[in-house]
Amino acid sequence: MSKRFVWVLVSAVVLLSAAWWMYRKMAKPIPQDTNVATNWPAPAVVAPTAKSPNAPGGHPPVQPSGGEPAEKKEPVATAESGFVLRQGETLDYDANITQLNATVAHLKIVAVEKRVNGEKGSWHLRASAHTENPYRMVFQLDDQFDSYSDAGSMTSLQYEMHLNERGEKVDSVQRMLPWSKEVAPPGVGAARVLPGTRDPLGLLEYLRSVDWGNTTEVRCPVYDGHKLYDVRAVLLGKSVAVSVPAGKFNTTKIEIHVKDNGTEMKDAHFMMYLANDAARLPVLLEAVLPVATARVALAKSQ
Repeated sequence: MSKRFVWVLVSAVVLLSAAWWMYRKMAKPIPQDTNVATNWPAPAVVAPTAKSPNAPGGHPPVQPSGGEPAEKKEPVATAESGFVLRQGETLDYDANITQLNATVAHLKIVAVEKRVNGEKGSWHLRASAHTENPYRMVFQLDDQFDSYSDAGSMTSLQYEMHLNERGEKVDSVQRMLPWSKEVAPPGVGAARVLPGTRDPLGLLEYLRSVDWGNTTEVRCPVYDGHKLYDVRAVLLGKSVAVSVPAGKFNTTKIEIHVKDNGTEMKDAHFMMYLANDAARLPVLLEAVLPVATARVALAKSQ
């Protein structure tokens, strides 16, 4: 089994809702200052207040290259008042290939802690991925991803990748800087992104908070540590029965569309299933690929 194919399976759950990692290899260090190009339509610029730690000076954001008209309005999500992320929540997943009927990797997502910073709070989220035997003999992978996201909007403040694949290690720490004259702290890279950008883990928690009973579609820019993508999540069903190792759930089914440089990925389909209860657990992700179907299922929640 090739490295690329195993990474397809492992990254599926790490993203859970950011499936654009499916075709990327994690191999090169990230430059210390990265201007992120995207075709995402530029939002209206709102001058930051003096109390905002993420937008000092009110400098305008870097504009996207070759984007759609800025005046185009996008769907606005409604917050789900019943959902509250719980500190210490730990979700364990099994990733398998339906054709092989075998678990290829184990993945874990943890809401490590909620931090308070003045009037604003932030969440520290962590995801880890490890290939399982016997596939570990083919491709050893031990990766960790850390997200620091705004507690209200789940927009990304800092994103970290600590990768160990076949003994090749890559460490990347990037501060999300939507305003052009912001400077990252010493030893931390700068990712120049649009205001409102989320990282994969922040996107996952954001989709859990959406009131899908009154919302049919949401869209936002998402940065995966390499590139900025346009992501659109569309409601497909409000009462879909799903069976996973963690149990049987009545779920909301969401289809995820990903655009890379303005072109939507056509050779893969991604579905996410959220439990219809207060916890809104992501219980299943399905990725239908040209060569196989990957199924990432909730095994245990704590």
